[in-house]
Amino acid sequence: MKLTDKQQALVAIAANEAKGNLEALKKEVNNGFDAGLTISEVKEALSQLYAYTGFPRSLNALGALQQVIEQRKETGLQTEPGREADPLPADYNALKRGTEVQTQLVGGQPFNYTFATQTDYYLKAHLFGDIFARNNLSFAERELVTVSAISALPGCEPQLKAHVSGARNMGVSDEQLKAIPAVLRNRIGEAEAVRCEQAVAAVFGETYKAGTPVDFNVWPKGVENPYGQFFTGQSYLADMGAVMNVTFEPGCRNNWHVHHGQVQVLICVAGRGWYQEWGKPAVEMTPGTVIAIPAEAKHWHGAASDSWFQHLTYHKEVQEGASNEWLEPVTDEWYGQLK
Repeated sequence: MKLTDKQQALVAIAANEAKGNLEALKKEVNNGFDAGLTISEVKEALSQLYAYTGFPRSLNALGALQQVIEQRKETGLQTEPGREADPLPADYNALKRGTEVQTQLVGGQPFNYTFATQTDYYLKAHLFGDIFARNNLSFAERELVTVSAISALPGCEPQLKAHVSGARNMGVSDEQLKAIPAVLRNRIGEAEAVRCEQAVAAVFGETYKAGTPVDFNVWPKGVENPYGQFFTGQSYLADMGAVMNVTFEPGCRNNWHVHHGQVQVLICVAGRGWYQEWGKPAVEMTPGTVIAIPAEAKHWHGAASDSWFQHLTYHKEVQEGASNEWLEPVTDEWYGQLK
């Protein structure tokens, strides 16, 4: 079973909340309402996320939700209020119920965080006891929201893998989990999509080869490189005025080439790549690496096999009649020697 339009909207809403991108969040909230989400469902998703992304992002997102509701009201667009969660019984035991829900999430094994007993209590009694007990979102919907949000948080990969696994236990199908990255790629960004793909592959025991992503919200990806015929693999070009930003997919590199009458400067800004002059060892490029390529030096540059790569480039000491001469491709055999 694939993701419905409503579920796709929840994915995009959760990821934008986690990123703190309020303008994009408003757009996706509108899309969600048009797809059939109710005010109650969106409000619940954004409220739940305070436990994963913090109160500041959650409260900002709830404020953005209020603005969207008011704007839709002013323009006459229909927005369904939806139903609120049923009240809990007077004798409700949040710790007991939360322990049961958390045990279901982790796959039938009780989880006790003995290193920080108070945090263990908060997780059981509040997150899984109080919040997950609210039945205006299903357990499966809550895990879709959680997985999508954590996919947008760099450095949280262990938690992401845990929740991908937990989502399966809460009723999210494998097909739906594998569909989340496509929504993230189309509506949020490449880095978020790859992060989710890596976690899904790890949980499913599959090999993932797409490579370490970069965040295109920092340095833009641009358009498909018009000089692509001189590259092995896919690259992109973003004109930033005084400099050009070149993005290489994993394994992509340009042909050997020579700059006549000018010095080319490369500045790595994201990912990992290589630069090599003819007859010399390859030089690894990571963020902050700066290389000035002498005029008339035969060379190539491109991404590592397991990572996206971005570098800024410009020319200096440009002489009259300066030109660029493209030569033969860097062969797979040559490139494959790099680690």
